[in-house]
Amino acid sequence: MCTEYFTGTAIRGTTRENNSRSGKYCSNWHSMTIQTRTILLSSVALFTLLATGCASHQRAYSPQDPTASSRQKPGQKPYTIAGKRYEPLSSHEGFVQEGIASSYGLDFHGRKTSNGETFDMNAMTAAHKTLPLGVYVKVRHKRNGREIVVRINDRGPFVGDRIIDLSEGAARKLDMIQEGLAPVTVVALGYKVDRTGGEAEYRAPVSYDSGRFALQVAAYKNRTNAYRYADELKTKYGAADVQEAMVKGSMFYRVRVGRYPSLHTAQTGQEQFEKKGFTGNFVVAVD
Repeated sequence: MCTEYFTGTAIRGTTRENNSRSGKYCSNWHSMTIQTRTILLSSVALFTLLATGCASHQRAYSPQDPTASSRQKPGQKPYTIAGKRYEPLSSHEGFVQEGIASSYGLDFHGRKTSNGETFDMNAMTAAHKTLPLGVYVKVRHKRNGREIVVRINDRGPFVGDRIIDLSEGAARKLDMIQEGLAPVTVVALGYKVDRTGGEAEYRAPVSYDSGRFALQVAAYKNRTNAYRYADELKTKYGAADVQEAMVKGSMFYRVRVGRYPSLHTAQTGQEQFEKKGFTGNFVVAVD
């Protein structure tokens, strides 16, 4: 048996994996006693568990062009992430999706969102991986029945099993602050149309499916490793890049592969890459 030890940190999909090889230890393993091996393996397992739970909540701060409005898509195709199967609901009206909601607040208050705005933790806004920036969505808490309407102005959550990241103010109105995560249904309403008086009106995009998409397959804290990995993917699959994002004071380098003209083709690509061993990869809009 040959054990590799690693230093540094990488996130492949939603699974953390140590990067930057510091050496292989083979012969020493055989000379260890069973007790020593057990202690070593237990330590490695504990480290992995702790690493998985830390810094998994990522947000992109780099401002984007707020006039770019062509990233559109739904979530009608069932998909599997980290062994969990999610069943987005089909709807002829546009985009309907079921999954887990999370929230973010003080740590990101005052930072730039993906559309260039300053994040206000008390505003009724949210982050989504693929919906067009500027679109309004209705979010329904499946356990308590509460509903809110929020505007998508950011990208995330960059954790595979979550579908929307609500501002703290929005999460409070949905009554999910205490529980932290909540099962929700997300229904896209469209762009808000200004009207004098009366109820709010919304204009749906031409299509929630059209746009530009890629698959996020890894996130590194080491820039060199991220770009090296992206070059390997580009050589093998034709298209790959790195998105740099500041997360709680630390720079992360997110590796994305593929270029897809619609959400449907991106979801198909996601399934194909899952079968190739890219467990936990997920679709993101390329703004």
